[in-house]
Amino acid sequence: MPKINPFLWFDSEALEAAEFYVSIFKKNSNIGKITRYPKEAAEKIGRTPGLVMTVEFTLNGVEFVALNGGPQFRFSEAISFNVNCDTQEEIDYFWKRLSADGGSTGPCGWLKDKFGLSWQVSPAVLGEMLADEDKARAERVMNRMMEMDKIDIAVLKKAYAKAYAAS
Repeated sequence: MPKINPFLWFDSEALEAAEFYVSIFKKNSNIGKITRYPKEAAEKIGRTPGLVMTVEFTLNGVEFVALNGGPQFRFSEAISFNVNCDTQEEIDYFWKRLSADGGSTGPCGWLKDKFGLSWQVSPAVLGEMLADEDKARAERVMNRMMEMDKIDIAVLKKAYAKAYAAS
């Protein structure tokens, strides 16, 4: 079965981005093979010979490729990566690190890193809460989440349990 890997297009920050992501995710994360533009290919597309062309890197066991392709394409919110966290400490860690150094935060656990790549930092339990057969429970959780920027697991759990605490 062929592998499917995220392939990220950067102007000229592929190595910097890979190093940034590996420094955040750490576990099962590393920089792999780095290729450089050969002279003839670089000249054809207006790149500097010897400039990093691609960087293979792994984040928590997921393999990525970053390409220094030039300025013609930018990231948009149409593609993002979700970081499923088990604890509030993990949410706090990834939220702070991924949005650092010029990144920006948004609603419902969404943020952009300093390269413009979109991420959602959310609790792993959120999917279960939102899929609960008790639609009122799921709606309470969704409503609370819609009021947040960084997700607060304790607040979501309180909203989830509300109907049962009153019984």
